[in-house]
Amino acid sequence: MRFRLLPADDKFFPLFDQAASNAAECARHLRDVIADGSPEGHQRINDCEHRGDELTRAILQRLHSTFVTPFDREDIHALAEELDDVVDDIHTVSQLLLVTHVTTTLPEMHEQAELLVRMAVEAEALVGRLQSMKGVEPHLDAIDRLESEGDGVYRRILSRLYSGEIEALEVLRWKGVVEALEGALNTIEDIGDVVESIVLKHA
Repeated sequence: MRFRLLPADDKFFPLFDQAASNAAECARHLRDVIADGSPEGHQRINDCEHRGDELTRAILQRLHSTFVTPFDREDIHALAEELDDVVDDIHTVSQLLLVTHVTTTLPEMHEQAELLVRMAVEAEALVGRLQSMKGVEPHLDAIDRLESEGDGVYRRILSRLYSGEIEALEVLRWKGVVEALEGALNTIEDIGDVVESIVLKHA
């Protein structure tokens, strides 16, 4: 742990906790949308997206006004952006489902959505360990394992889409959605990478 003459501003940690919790909540709403297509779920995702923007602004404003930060400024900025990006990715999936008028879902989509929730929950727990910088390994391992499972599901979806069993227009509709979902899974992995880097430098 680096020695500091002045105490660091610890108020970043509750903001990161709130942002990670917001991302996990957003993932749950997307899972619900994929399960039942409820309009209320899309609105809740919109609410999470707005909340994520507010939290990101609060973190960055605090970063610009704080003299001593708990860890490197570039890492604070990177973590704030990744937490915001995953909510944006989920919001993109929601919007694609709406604009493409998808009314049926592929079985693998439900698997992707469930993996997204599980990864988001692990990321929430991981961010919660930032202040102590202890006990992060199980959450990092879980995120890595789940992301690998997500890659396998994504490959199976692509195989189905290009098998010829689905009409070309439906393939185009689904391809954008499943790619956006895969992007959200990858962004959560990026959150893990940022936290791991912070811990390696400061713990």
